[in-house]
Amino acid sequence: MKKRVKSKTKFRLRLLTLIILLLIGTLVTRVYKDLMQVIKNKSEIALLTNKYNSLLHDEESLQSEITKLQDSDYVARYAREKWLYTLPDEIIIKLPNKEE
Repeated sequence: MKKRVKSKTKFRLRLLTLIILLLIGTLVTRVYKDLMQVIKNKSEIALLTNKYNSLLHDEESLQSEITKLQDSDYVARYAREKWLYTLPDEIIIKLPNKEE
């Protein structure tokens, strides 16, 4: 009878150990997957933050350009410099850049 009790106790102990090991394995797997997702999300957040800051800088530049283009003197000077427009009695002499 003692042998039978020991046998049942050993079986229950092995079954309980197996169940606990399966639960621990499942939890470790889920924690690992969640941790990898968190790391992926953090890198994506950093990338998007950099892109957002770049877009904010571009927006500031464009707002500045809009403000400048509201001034007719600036528009006239810009057109002369960029597209070589002239006033009626002007002559254009284009000098080479130092970079060229």
